This record gives sequence, structure tokens and C-alpha cells, in this order.
Amino acid sequence: MILGVGSFAHSLGGALADTGANVSTYLTRNYGHFPPSLIGRTFSRDSFPSPVPLLHENKIDVVIPQSIDWALQPWANELIKSGVGIFSPTGEAMRIERERDFARELCSKCKIPFPKSFVASNRIEAEKILEKNPQPFVLKNPLCSPTSPIHTVICETLADTRAWLRNVNYAEGVFLQEYLGRAEAGHIALVSGGEIYSLVTNQEYKYAFNGNLGIVAGAPLGGLVERDEHDKYGLARELIHPLKPWLKKVNYHGPIQVTAIKVAATRRRHSRATRAAPSHWHVIEYNIRIGVTSGPMILRMLKNPAEVVLATARNEKLKLALNDNLNFGCSLTLAGYGYPFTQVRGPQLPLEVDGKFDCDVWWNEVARGADENLVSTGHRIADVIALAPNLKAAIAKAYANIRKIRVVGSYYRTDVGQSLWPPGTV
Repeated sequence: MILGVGSFAHSLGGALADTGANVSTYLTRNYGHFPPSLIGRTFSRDSFPSPVPLLHENKIDVVIPQSIDWALQPWANELIKSGVGIFSPTGEAMRIERERDFARELCSKCKIPFPKSFVASNRIEAEKILEKNPQPFVLKNPLCSPTSPIHTVICETLADTRAWLRNVNYAEGVFLQEYLGRAEAGHIALVSGGEIYSLVTNQEYKYAFNGNLGIVAGAPLGGLVERDEHDKYGLARELIHPLKPWLKKVNYHGPIQVTAIKVAATRRRHSRATRAAPSHWHVIEYNIRIGVTSGPMILRMLKNPAEVVLATARNEKLKLALNDNLNFGCSLTLAGYGYPFTQVRGPQLPLEVDGKFDCDVWWNEVARGADENLVSTGHRIADVIALAPNLKAAIAKAYANIRKIRVVGSYYRTDVGQSLWPPGTV
């Protein structure tokens, strides 16, 4: 049973159902209900205030949450005690994503590079921090949640930071994280049975428009993954494996994703030459999910995704089997009217498809209209995902398929893969 809505539930459920799993969805939000209904039964939270009775009635083996906010629900403890597997760490282990400053402290203890960071409870404190540390900062909510008062604001100059500190919502304070540039990449692994299993290195295209312009959107506009069980770029070796004592201590089992920035070390002058010291990855955050963009691609890459999900939820040793020739994946999002400025709402608009798809298309804020044709109902319409033996082919296939969808006022980024790849470049 997936706890979620929209393309997240549609894509993960679809990939699992295609390998024989019996999939259902507990609808956790008030939109995106139609897509998961295409792959199995759905249960509304309005009709079922708790999913726990449904687990026993429907003989559910494992629950896959979309968001970490499931742990704040009144039924969370009952779910944990139910004995049903949860494809997510629980309890103390969730703090690595939930609490920004906890992640910073943990990295310090484990000698993992982390940007200089501060927590302020109000604007006065934040401006005093900026006065003592006059540099650009990325502003985040101290507690991570889809409903956080502050969504990530990347300030690339001191003036940007100063201006934004006058405008953010301090209801939960503010987390100021040193801005280290744009050479970002991620790595996703599974932790189970005391071992760390690397899966992919990934890149998310978080800015709303081509050229990495505009604001950081609520969810990425595109993504790339590269099969990377051998940790080709060293992200897991440098930033996840040093956590192993803590992971064991908190009985961590589930997905873990690290997002990091590659920072060039300061050039040091030697007696006869000036040499550049090696670059190093710096953690900017950890997540305890396989991701909205990367998750569907990872499940397609696995030959046995249902078995892997279930074994991880049970904290067992994993037997990963990856599909030959599915080495790269490309995800594109078709954004709807008004996105990323979600306060701008458009009407329900007709959705037209010209031709057959030959890759995965997962619907998000889409429904069936009175005439039985599809209509867009919100800001994110679909995720188009293609996998291939090489990156060029994956990107080409994704673009060939997204061009088959038409909704007035919609758009998608046309430059995914043209920057931020290979990992550690801008």
C-alpha cells in the first residue's frame, strides 16, 4: 500500500504492479486521486481516517510513504506497531531528514563535510548572524516538511540573502546554510540488514525554467539517474558510509539519499608551482525516500523491485538484481498553468495525446472529465520517464514522448542534461 497521491503513487504502484505486486493507495492529500486508481484500489482519508485497519483487511505486506509527514499522523504509532513493513526508517532515524541542524551535528561527529550553518528563531537573530558572516546563504525551514513555512530559497549573493531575510516566515525559525555553488549531485542507496547498497547517482533540475533560471520549484522539473551500484563518483563512500555506526545505532533500514555540492579546494601556493587541491563533496541534505523523480526509475532498473522493497522494510540482507542495458534514466515533468507560482490557479483544461507512448507516462494532477476525456486539474500534469543503455538515448526518448502531450498553458524544460551533468559540474 502506497501512502500518497498523483504521479508518485501512480509511478511506484505501476512499476510494482508490472512485476506482480498487488498494489493499493491510501490517498493522503486532496488532489491527484485519479492516477493511482489506474493501478489498484484507492482509499480516501476522508472515508478512512486511519489506514491501519485497511492493512489487515487487505493483507498488506509493506507500506510505502510518499512523505515523511506520515510519522506526524495520529495513527503513526499504531502503524509502526502493526507489524506491517514500512519502506522508510522510523523514530530516531527520521531525524536525519526532518531536522536540518541534527543532520549538521551528525555530519560533524562523523567528519563529513557540511556547509557552515546556523539556526535563528527570528529576523533579528538571522540578521545578526548575517552581519557576523557576510556571505550568501541558502534559507531553509529548520524542520523539513511539505507544509513548511519556508521552502528552500537559494541566495547567491549577500544582497539576495539580506533581502530574503526580510520576507521569510519565521513561524518555525530559519536555517541558514552557506551557499557553496551549483555543482550539485545526489546518490541513492538502500540500508538493510546492516549493509549499505548503492543504487544510482542522480541529478535533479530544481529550477523552474531553462538555463536553471527562475525560482526553485516545489518539486523538480526533471531528473537524471545513472546506475551506480559501485559508487562511481564516491558520493556514498564519502557521505553515507561514514554514517554506518549511527545507522546501526538507530536501526536504520530504508532508502537514504544524499544531496551534495562539489567544492573545489582553495588553491595553495607551493615553492615552485601553484596547484589545485582535490575537490570534495559537501552534504547539503539527506532524505529518507527514494524520491519523486528518481524512485520510479530505480524501480524500473531493478529486476525484482517488490522483493527489494519488502526485504528492506523487513531489514533483511538484499539480493539486488538490475536489468541489463537500463543504465540511465531521464525524467521530465509537464508543468501546468501557473506553475511554479502555485497561488495562480487555472481552470480544468483539456489534455490531448498525439500518438502512442513508448516509455512511462505517470499522470499527476489529472482526472477524467464528464466526457470521459482527460483534463488537467492543477500545476503538475505528468512525469515522463525513459530508460536506456546510454544517457543520450534516455533523454531523446523522454523528449519524444513529452512532445505528444498538449495542455494549454503547460510547459517543460527543454534543456535537461545540458548542464549539471556529469555529477559535480555546472
